[in-house]
Amino acid sequence: MSSSEKMAEYWKANLRLLMICLVIWFVVSFGFGIILVGPLNSIMLGGYPLGFWFAQQGSIYTFLALIFFYAWRMNQLDRQFDVHED
Repeated sequence: MSSSEKMAEYWKANLRLLMICLVIWFVVSFGFGIILVGPLNSIMLGGYPLGFWFAQQGSIYTFLALIFFYAWRMNQLDRQFDVHED
């Protein structure tokens, strides 16, 4: 595999990971916090309606988890494609 093909594969894997993270973030913040807030509010979490919880805190926790997941996964991809820092 040539260097340009390797970099193209690396970029493709990076974009795939980025799109997965963005879709998860969109579903949790917009989907659960806005669109599905009505049905989710029938479920209680710690004394608060679940839809309210996602709108106020759940999307933030999910975003933080996605940041750590993205960093961890990108380190793996960097090692896999031999573009990691020593």
